[in-house]
Amino acid sequence: MVDITQKSPSQRKAIAQAIVRVGSKATIDAIINKTVPKGDVLECARVAGLFAAKRTSEMIPDCHPLPIEFTKIDYEIHEMEVEIFVEIKTIYKTGVEVEAMHAASVVALTIYDMLKPIDKQISIEKISLTEKRGGKSDIKKKPLPGLKAKVVVCSDSISRGDKEDRAGKVIQEKLISYGLDNIGYTIIADEKAQIEQAIQQAVEQKSNLLIFTGGTGLSNRDVTPESVLPYIDKRIPGVEEAIRNYGQQRTPYAMLSRSVVGFHKDILILTLPGSTNGASESMDAVFPAILHVFSIHKGGKHD
Repeated sequence: MVDITQKSPSQRKAIAQAIVRVGSKATIDAIINKTVPKGDVLECARVAGLFAAKRTSEMIPDCHPLPIEFTKIDYEIHEMEVEIFVEIKTIYKTGVEVEAMHAASVVALTIYDMLKPIDKQISIEKISLTEKRGGKSDIKKKPLPGLKAKVVVCSDSISRGDKEDRAGKVIQEKLISYGLDNIGYTIIADEKAQIEQAIQQAVEQKSNLLIFTGGTGLSNRDVTPESVLPYIDKRIPGVEEAIRNYGQQRTPYAMLSRSVVGFHKDILILTLPGSTNGASESMDAVFPAILHVFSIHKGGKHD
């Protein structure tokens, strides 16, 4: 199965449609009047669809087992067809569109099976997804013209050339994948003065997004949060909580990270862990949703 461990749970919804076409108007009348020999067609099919929704991962090899938290099966009866609608909701890391389509197909097959003794011209015309919501697909990738970002790697060993930076490069790659193309990059030592200078340079360069990686731990040299906090005009605790909560689900050591997030003037500043995994997971935890701040901060205006 596809790896979804990097995803965060969110509310997911899908609506699928199927159409069963009959051979005569008499068949539709039998459905409505509940005179089909095998029983109440629509109710039997509804029950079958409920079972199918919950057992999708047992039928479709690449589907993840997930909690089905709401299922609704509705019908629209037309002159020569029965239109089926299946709506499914969950709060999980992946969507429920296959579950909705699987349930709709089983509802259609059940109707077919119950009607075939009285109508030899039954056909299933269509199974399709009509609506999908939830996850990153809900976050529309809007163009971000002029948005300037800068990545600052805070590391004594990397600044000396003893180690190669990986965390900063991962952050850059992720920013590019989110549609940013004006990204600065620099490496500094774990020094308060250099961190403060990086903030001042971001102001002078009219940056909009400034991401520090490194220096958020508990060693004596980890001073990034202390250096950044005096410059934060408007802190965003929810983003900090999201980063730590996401990390905590993956390693217990995430609770030791001291990430700080907030605005300095018009610059959104994030301080992220210096490890490659920590930086990558922190980005996954809050991007691209965090880019929404540029739509609401000071009316969404930026240079």
